[in-house]
Parts: sequence; C-alpha cells; structure tokens
Amino acid sequence: MFIQTEETPNPSTMKFIPGKDVMGDSGKTIYFKDSTDAKNSPLAISLFDIEGVEGVFLGSNFLTITVKDIEWSNIKPSILGVIMNHFVSETPILFNENIDSVKSEKLDEVSEKIKDIISTHVRPAVAQDGGDIVFESYRDGIVYVTMKGSCDGCPSSAMTLKNGVENLLKHYIPEVQGVSI
Repeated sequence: MFIQTEETPNPSTMKFIPGKDVMGDSGKTIYFKDSTDAKNSPLAISLFDIEGVEGVFLGSNFLTITVKDIEWSNIKPSILGVIMNHFVSETPILFNENIDSVKSEKLDEVSEKIKDIISTHVRPAVAQDGGDIVFESYRDGIVYVTMKGSCDGCPSSAMTLKNGVENLLKHYIPEVQGVSI
C-alpha cells in the first residue's frame, strides 16, 4: 500500500492520502482534537497513541495529522505505519457513524445561500490543503464558521478567511459584512 503525503500551509499539519476512501463522498468530515474525542475511531485512537500527535482530521479520501513540538522526519514513519496497518486490517474508520452529526435546523434564506457557497466554492479548495470549513451560523451580518484539520490554528487561516471567504461571500451576498471563527 502506498500512502502519499503532502505538506500543508500549516507547518504543524501534514496531509496523508491512503488511496482509499476515508470518510467517502458523503461530505462529512470529523476532527478529533484529542484521544478522548476519538474513542469511536480506531484509526484516530491509534494515531493519538503516537507521542506528539495532537489532532486527527478525517476527510473524504485523506487524513491530516497535527503534531506539536516534534519534527516531521521523526514522527512521519510511525504515522505512515499506523495508517497502513489500519487500512490493511480493514478495520472500520468509525465504530459509530453518527459522530459529529450534522445540524438539521431550518435555516433562513441568507444562511442557506451562505452554506451553499461555502459548500460548493470554499470547502473543495480548503480540502486541497487538508482542512475543512464548516458554516455554523449567520447573525447580524457576520458569518460564523469553524476551521478544521490543517486550517485549525494555521498561520494563514485568518488571511484565507478575510481575503478569500469573506470577499467571496460579500460579492454574492450583500447582507454579509464579515466572517468570524
């Protein structure tokens, strides 16, 4: 099994592409910030067992791993080994598919437009860098989002929000005045 790796704009995070579906085409992503959050994911639990791992993001066909206070050259072989062993063993990614379930509340028209633009224009671009952006709410002209994976804590995420997402949303939706995390 060959696992491709890519650097991300966040130097603490690396993207791993196993050549197999991770979360699949559902559009659903999951971000674990510690081993307690990861209790329903055998893959994430195994990755958190590696000293220095502090975040595991599961995307459609990739994972991003965030580390703290360790050089990638020292930890990358261990991460590759865990990912390879997991996929070869055919253990499920999740024990409970309902983790981090999507909110099903009724959204107003502006919120629906915002969510649609983020889903179709922003999320695919952010996924290329090993992360995700999720619409949380829209109040008083401000769009609230959550950054996941390599985007969480990335030095360039503020720039991405202001120069990319905010400008795009303002262009298509005049009611939008700003974007905030």
